[in-house]
Amino acid sequence: MISHVRPGLERRSRRHFVVATCILAALLAVLPAGSAFAAKPAPTGAETREALFVANNWEGTADLIDPQTFEKLVRINVIPDKEQRVAEISSNPLKLAYFLAIRQFVGEGNDQYVDDMFSSPDGRFVYVSRPSFADVVAIDLRTHQIKWRIPVEGYRSDHMAISRDGSRLLVSASTARKVHVIDPRKGRTVGGFPSGDSPHENNFSADQSRIFHASIGHVFTPADHPFFDSTKGDRWFQVVDANTLQVTKRLDIGKILKKEGFGDHSSAVRPMALSADETRAYFQLSFLHGFVEFDLSTDKPVRIVDLPKRTTEPRENYLLDSAHHGLNISGDGNRLCAAGTMDNYAAIVDRTNNFSYQIVDVGEKPYWSTNNGDGTICFVSVSGNDRVSAISYASGQEIARIDVGDHPQRMRMGKIRADYLP
Repeated sequence: MISHVRPGLERRSRRHFVVATCILAALLAVLPAGSAFAAKPAPTGAETREALFVANNWEGTADLIDPQTFEKLVRINVIPDKEQRVAEISSNPLKLAYFLAIRQFVGEGNDQYVDDMFSSPDGRFVYVSRPSFADVVAIDLRTHQIKWRIPVEGYRSDHMAISRDGSRLLVSASTARKVHVIDPRKGRTVGGFPSGDSPHENNFSADQSRIFHASIGHVFTPADHPFFDSTKGDRWFQVVDANTLQVTKRLDIGKILKKEGFGDHSSAVRPMALSADETRAYFQLSFLHGFVEFDLSTDKPVRIVDLPKRTTEPRENYLLDSAHHGLNISGDGNRLCAAGTMDNYAAIVDRTNNFSYQIVDVGEKPYWSTNNGDGTICFVSVSGNDRVSAISYASGQEIARIDVGDHPQRMRMGKIRADYLP
């Protein structure tokens, strides 16, 4: 179809076009580079961006950090219902007793408001385990309000894991000797599996068919001398079928180490890291300044990698029996990043060079380590200094320090929808 324009209207349209063009040219001449005219289009609501989620345990907040620029994106209050929860606990003598015990014996005189957290794959929610409140909550990353809350069995929640598709959330129930399986999309518990005393670390296998789980026993007791090791309770490394939730393997790592001639060591597996083919596991153990390389195909230890022991504190003064607490493996699988909790350093350990290591002085009480998206940077939470240290796997050097909230512990890479950010 051909449009017809009257001559007068055509002249006015041309005149308006010329004026508009001149105005636009003048604006472009005076606007600085990087202005709205030069910027990329704003992301749509469905777009997500990566963020490092840092759990500030004693403060009850989460800091989200850009893993490339190390800019702090937003801080979220993960205990908006604090008054309600405290009132509820105070009305129940047994719950109150555990609440105060967690403060005294686990929290170093502080309430533990956030232990672990994972975001949903679509970047809309973050799921948070809150030890002192013995629950798990889903927090809307747009409104910062709680969408659902699930109390765990017993009186304390701990480490978690999430499946790649976001359909299963694992939560260790510390005093109930079990791990809950939650469908976070529906906000309900759908299963669980048994554990030893103080269920702790959880990891899904790469194909999501197995769960690697460990219990750590009674780490809060003062009976830390090896002679009293049996008082620490049942401490097992378990392999669990992720579909049936049946325990397919249960190992006492301390007993295996002794049987294989590696001496007396605790059976409590703390953080762990897995090789890409999942034939090798790397276990931090209570009181061990270093880690164990373990062959998962033969269920035998390969070696103990000793790292420098700097602390002069007796074992009884170790923080929850944690000589070292935090272990991860680089994206290429060549290096490990270990948080030396009682020794105030992080170590980058080269698997390809006889486990030689570089020591990075990060500060007081490093408590966890996790990678950026491609595994080229290791983030270490420095809980005593309320900051996060970013370390390059390639150089073994600290490349950034990021101030966060009070007592950062667990950190996880996650996603948030772009339009949820300020």
